Amino acid sequence: MEGFPMPLGSPTLHLLCGKAASGKSTLAAELGEAPGTVVISEDQWLAALYGDQMSTLADYVRCSGKLEGIIAPHAAALLKAGVSVVLDFHANTRARRAWMRGIIEQSGADHRLHYLDVPDEVCLERLRARNASGTHPFAVTEEQFARISKHFEAPSPEEGFNVEVR
Repeated sequence: MEGFPMPLGSPTLHLLCGKAASGKSTLAAELGEAPGTVVISEDQWLAALYGDQMSTLADYVRCSGKLEGIIAPHAAALLKAGVSVVLDFHANTRARRAWMRGIIEQSGADHRLHYLDVPDEVCLERLRARNASGTHPFAVTEEQFARISKHFEAPSPEEGFNVEVR
């Protein structure tokens, strides 16, 4: 079809695992530069749809859960259409990765779970700089970082993901 470039290779779902400020969104942007690839950013969607409703971790969980319900079939449809997807949603818990596993199963696409294994000190330094810049839709305090990090679960082999550690 003239005028419509086809994606290169088979469609791949890219998943991102790493603590706050580990570099997930930066990697997502880099991966999204590949031909035939789109990035779906949780932070952008949450800020646009629910920004005025999110002030606590419980608010995030509630709003993110709503977003998951529409993003999963959308991402699967893109993958089935031959487009690679970078899902810039954290894959930081087994439960969240199980949700992502459903997208893989629904679409039949290949996948990569990019695990950003970054020390807390580095994440906190980046977090301070990100908060000071004001360029991120949400500021995360060091206290929030500590609370959120308590829920972090590194991917394990029995989950069956194609993991790439960075």
